[in-house]
Amino acid sequence: MKNQRQGLSRRSFIAGVAGSSLMMSMGSLVSGCSSEQASQALSSGDLSKAFAPNIWFEINGAGEVLINIVRAEMGQHVGTSLAQIVADELGADWSKVSFKHVDTDPKWGVMVTGGSWSVHTSFTQLSQAGAAGRTVIIDAASKLMGVPAKACSAENGVVSAGDRSLTFAEIVSNGDFSRSISEEELAAMPVKTAAQRNIIGQNLQNRDVEAKSQGDAVYGLDTELPGMAYAMPLLPPTRYGSRIVAIDDSAAKSIAGYIGAVQINDPTQTVQACVVVAAETMPAALKAAKAVRVEWVPGPTALVTEADIVAEGERLAADPEQGALFVNEGDVLAAKAQASVALSATYTTSTALHFTMEPQNALVEFDSEGRCHIHAGNQWQSLILPVLAQALEMPEADIVIHQYYLGGGYGRRLFGDQMIPAALAARSLGRPVKLIFDRASDSRFDCVRSPSVCTLEAFFDSDGALTGVDHAVVAGWPTKSMAPFFLGPGIDGKGEVDGFSVNGADHWYTLPSHRVRTMNNALAQETFLPGWLRAVGPGWVSWGVESFFDEIADQQGADPVALRLQLLDAAGKNAGDNAKTVGGAQRLAAVLKDVTSRAEWGRQMPANEGLGVAVGHGQERGMPTWVACVAHVAVDVASGEVALKKLWQTIDVGTVVNPDGAMAQAEGAALWGVSLALHEGARFDAGEVAEQNLDRYTPLRMRDVPELDIAFVDSQEFPSGLGEPPLIPVAPAIGNAVFAASGQRVRRLPIRLA
Repeated sequence: MKNQRQGLSRRSFIAGVAGSSLMMSMGSLVSGCSSEQASQALSSGDLSKAFAPNIWFEINGAGEVLINIVRAEMGQHVGTSLAQIVADELGADWSKVSFKHVDTDPKWGVMVTGGSWSVHTSFTQLSQAGAAGRTVIIDAASKLMGVPAKACSAENGVVSAGDRSLTFAEIVSNGDFSRSISEEELAAMPVKTAAQRNIIGQNLQNRDVEAKSQGDAVYGLDTELPGMAYAMPLLPPTRYGSRIVAIDDSAAKSIAGYIGAVQINDPTQTVQACVVVAAETMPAALKAAKAVRVEWVPGPTALVTEADIVAEGERLAADPEQGALFVNEGDVLAAKAQASVALSATYTTSTALHFTMEPQNALVEFDSEGRCHIHAGNQWQSLILPVLAQALEMPEADIVIHQYYLGGGYGRRLFGDQMIPAALAARSLGRPVKLIFDRASDSRFDCVRSPSVCTLEAFFDSDGALTGVDHAVVAGWPTKSMAPFFLGPGIDGKGEVDGFSVNGADHWYTLPSHRVRTMNNALAQETFLPGWLRAVGPGWVSWGVESFFDEIADQQGADPVALRLQLLDAAGKNAGDNAKTVGGAQRLAAVLKDVTSRAEWGRQMPANEGLGVAVGHGQERGMPTWVACVAHVAVDVASGEVALKKLWQTIDVGTVVNPDGAMAQAEGAALWGVSLALHEGARFDAGEVAEQNLDRYTPLRMRDVPELDIAFVDSQEFPSGLGEPPLIPVAPAIGNAVFAASGQRVRRLPIRLA
């Protein structure tokens, strides 16, 4: 150990598009400049020259490597990890490597940062890009040195052959880069084995830490343009269906710097009945936003409450005729009909906010040629660009999103809906507009994690053996509203499935029969815009699955760990494949064995204290990160208060590119899991969230942070994702520990005194 069906098709789509972009960009590997005479005296570094073999990086005449990063930086240090992949294959000197986060351009292919996809979907492409660059630079160096290319090697920014060597600076300044590499050669480009790597796997300091710690990092909220107006949004009482009756800005006209109130008419209907209040300064905009009065007719969901949404979810789950099939193995109906004993439970989660520390914002200007420039941090530029094009009724090619650091994303900035009113206001006023949401507006406008309902039923024969599990999953679906092209049919060809909202139900346990139905909660969908929040579906689905398997163990009088190991037999589909799920359930069993050993599972616990266990396999079955978690809690039986004392996790993410960054992500995800399990929960009241600021919305505080003991498996397998998986087993591990400590089963998140 080293310390410190549906989903796959979606991943294949994204990886395929990104791969196609890479192939096209590297079909002709040529430099922008080369030496006219290779025999000339070698320069120590001609900064007028550069070697740019593809769109992913360039090397200048000083041997400095600049790597282009298309993934968003929101605290996970993705730029450093991706740069390590390129630099390792290239044989670069890490001290001369830098990177930049790029603006939107069709040449980058799909631009998306989420799903723990960044390293996983980029690893092969960036490795081959670096390897291709190394091949060409070695070819140029061999000509300069008069030796065969096969005799050369590149390492630490130097190409060597025996006792002869040239630095990258010398090669770029004087080399011949006329060689090209075909798409076929690129696809077959060999990359380094784990033993040959020098940069991947190293604990290198994240390159953005200095800028962030010194206050030099530029976030969307920091951007400014000459002549810009500041603006605040006024939002309707319901996300959908509200209508503006009147706007009264008479009281605002006396405020110095007040510009006006712009009614936003969005052709896409993404943003409805919104008014943008603009002023010359931010203080003036804040005062004016309080002075402008808007009269709305509220939409049809103005009286909807959290209880209404959950009740609708329970109604749908209870109706066997509802839903599309996500899993259907064996014969669950026969298991039910023949069961001697049945066990059922319903698990729910409350609304959860993203609550990014940097509230939503966007600065928009139109240049003299009519092109729209949007300055904001965003996670999925390729998703919002076509929506912006439709809203602005202009070609997508004329819209550029300039990328900045994100002061938190967590899935909220996968959709850039705040850009729409900012852009329409800028066009209306004929000047740059910087739209900033205050905290309450940011919460009301949030694409919240939907309340969810999971019902599970287990069946047992006369000998007490488990014969099947029936599972229903109901929630509002992010994909239905924001990315409907990802919806697919049920496995029987009927109904619709949003894999993002049911992933985790297709777990790696081997069962005699297993059925999963998934349903969209239309009332949730009509009340708010459901969003992707860190870990998405498994964040609520695994809460039900892993808690219920503890209930099954209790029903059978079995140890919860022993039951899981019995079911993680890697049989059939659970054996995995020879690619990204290699090892299958065996790897999940291995992390479970390790974490329970480290936590001393089975030891005698003090009164009212207990250990709970849970496992997770990442956001998608096709890209698993194997995680097992043990939680230690103490329960005050008089008050019902739960104190989390310690969390253990063992994680198999395959190859760890940057161990320090990986540990930071794992710790952050685990603590978010704690927050969602014990602290975070909003509720809808009168059609919108009632908790709109930190006086009422209560994420994990520092005083409640438990001790963390997290270990990574030392692996050379293909790297998987890490931003979200450590979150997934935390809540059920805590819930199961509460049962062990108190004998009381908790089935609703967050776990609170009531």
